Amino acid sequence: MDYAAVPNLPTMFFDQARRLGERPFLWAKRDKVYEPTSYAAAAGSVRRLAGGLRQLGIKPGDRVVLVAENRPEWAIADLAIMAIGAVTVPAYTTNTVDDHLYILDHAGAAAAIVSTERLAKRVIPAARSAEVCDTVISMEPPSDPHASGINLYGWDQVLAMGDESDRDVEADIEASARAIDRDETACFIYTSGTGGRPKGVMLTHRSILANCMGAYWLLHSIGLGDEVFLSLLPLSHSYEHTAGLFFPISIGAQIYYAEGPDQLSANLQEVRPTIMTAVPRLYEVLHDRILRGVERKGGRSARLFHDAVRLGQKRYDDPSSLGFGERLYDRLLGLLVRRKVGQRFGGRLKAFVSGGAALNPDIGKFFLALDVALLQGYGQTEASPVVSANPPGAIKIHTVGPALRGVEVRIAEDGEILVRGDLLMKGYWHDPETTAATIVDGWLHTGDVGMVHPDGYIEITDRKKDIIVNSGGDNISPARLEGKLTLESEILQAMVYGDKRPYLVAVVVPEASFVEEWASQNGRSASLEALCDDDDFRKAVGQAVERVNRDLAQIEKIRRFVVAREPFTTENGMMTPTLKVRRHKVRENYWEKLDALYGRG
Repeated sequence: MDYAAVPNLPTMFFDQARRLGERPFLWAKRDKVYEPTSYAAAAGSVRRLAGGLRQLGIKPGDRVVLVAENRPEWAIADLAIMAIGAVTVPAYTTNTVDDHLYILDHAGAAAAIVSTERLAKRVIPAARSAEVCDTVISMEPPSDPHASGINLYGWDQVLAMGDESDRDVEADIEASARAIDRDETACFIYTSGTGGRPKGVMLTHRSILANCMGAYWLLHSIGLGDEVFLSLLPLSHSYEHTAGLFFPISIGAQIYYAEGPDQLSANLQEVRPTIMTAVPRLYEVLHDRILRGVERKGGRSARLFHDAVRLGQKRYDDPSSLGFGERLYDRLLGLLVRRKVGQRFGGRLKAFVSGGAALNPDIGKFFLALDVALLQGYGQTEASPVVSANPPGAIKIHTVGPALRGVEVRIAEDGEILVRGDLLMKGYWHDPETTAATIVDGWLHTGDVGMVHPDGYIEITDRKKDIIVNSGGDNISPARLEGKLTLESEILQAMVYGDKRPYLVAVVVPEASFVEEWASQNGRSASLEALCDDDDFRKAVGQAVERVNRDLAQIEKIRRFVVAREPFTTENGMMTPTLKVRRHKVRENYWEKLDALYGRG
């Protein structure tokens, strides 16, 4: 595709739908079986919904909030909103009523589209209280179609308003879409807010198309053809919105919607994806599941597996270091071990792409040793979002790869990574001061610290705001230490703390299987809340912390720690919907215990 010739996102879709016709586009589970929606059928629904939105008075530039789990209607709604020149405002399904009210009012949304009754119970009260929004469209038939204080419409009802049997309306939707300028705002992506109220990032058709082009040139060497994507991350996040929806559209791919993290293993077998994007937490979970399965099998199978990892990592570090016998054995392990691992992912995976947070290099090397092409990338919502990624066949997992085609990167005097190119946001909605402080002379100030190696590969060393400066003035990376802690089999999650303090402490969440095993062996309740203050249990967790400390410099050692009462989750507010730890929330929840760690002798 000639991305430079594409006018905008909905036109790109309509052109692909005309070319691909009845070819499957969107797949979702219905009655436990994946069923497809073709490109042609999806285009028809987009036109009808766009016409219906017009009938409801939605105009170019109006904002429409979209609250739904990943499903075909999400993509159709997004495209229909954009097709009439309006702006999609995705919101997370985990949002509370107050969260929805904030976004509805901050965006000045004219309407909201919601999927299920459960989500509507949070969106409708917010819409009733909102200053502007008075219309809600429900994808599933509402139980109370006459909800007071709001104009409530069913999905089919709005589709009927824009019925495509009127060919003039159909042609008019596509013609008006084609006239939308590339620099018009396509969507607001509200950042998930690791440090407070989210900001509305304005992404344009140009910026998202620039990312699609960069992704194409990144992956073209693997032979892009009839690609199959498995979509797991929330489409309300810029990473999945671009990499899991518009990039697949740009190459005419099929998109399957995963049923959720718990069903991922089964979905991988059913879908057999060729490309998948995810955050590092997914790869950590897969890593742990694979290792637990290996240990359960034991015996010869376990020995062969560990040999495959050991030789694969040695080959990755230095291919010339393998002797003749090791090379032969490594090839044999490819047949006996690595091929079976590949089958766990469906057997035809060309690339896993990791983004959204830093990938632990040890996790990355584990998968590379098993011949799973794991491409670590880097980006920000403000960059639509991908800035760089490791290319297939030239992976340096401790880096985030070189900048995508059309992207410039340089390092400021203080080490901050600066980015320039068509991928940059238009700015923050209703926040010109923060916009001006973030994009200076055309360069996005990312807030990340790193370096660009002579070969162009970018290495992230830390986040400016997350760097701990202890009372001795030493700069310490909490993310690196947290990554080391969570590699231990006893530890699921961790948050390291110590700014302006003499030493580091941590909040540690033990792994559920470790909790159950320890409780069973010691005659205790397997409740984490009951165990968090148990001295014997703390000593058992402390053994894992001590193993990590052995390889750390003195200033990096975790001197003391708190065992968490519960895991960090989106429900308790300690993680963002994209599974990043909300440090400020963890600190708030454990402030007294953390402070007490510094009061001991």
